[in-house]
Amino acid sequence: MTIALVHVLQPAADESAHAPRLPQHVADLRNAILVAARSGNMDELKNALDMSVTQPDFGMSDKMDPIKALKAQSSDNNGREILAILLNLLTLPAATQPLGSDIENNTVYIWPYLATRPLDKLTPAEEVDLYRLVTPAKAAEMHEKKRWMWWCLAITADGNWLMFKRIE
Repeated sequence: MTIALVHVLQPAADESAHAPRLPQHVADLRNAILVAARSGNMDELKNALDMSVTQPDFGMSDKMDPIKALKAQSSDNNGREILAILLNLLTLPAATQPLGSDIENNTVYIWPYLATRPLDKLTPAEEVDLYRLVTPAKAAEMHEKKRWMWWCLAITADGNWLMFKRIE
């Protein structure tokens, strides 16, 4: 029984095959966000925010306290829905895209990787990942509009939390 459980917890071969290897700074920030998300306490996200050179784009005014603003966007007003979204996003592989001209640090890591894929060309496994994140109605809307229309998170190669916001 324990062997089967350990086997279930191993990443799928195709999942790790298309997941980019994260630079240490990116992995550290991702882990800090995951720790906060798993804690169930939105205030724990402050540790991850402190690791970033600039405040991430949360899709709101920079003058707003980011923790309070994220709590307000959460349907439970405590931020637990947002923490669950972060956890769900960051347990999927990231995509990479170039940004800027700095050769060493021009890569941006984007979660979920689906946000960069053509939605009309998803594999069956990618469709399952999509349904892990959104309702069937939201997935149908995204397919119809042929674009990503949900939460997205980006971290630069040097470990700066670039953004976490809902794309509409």
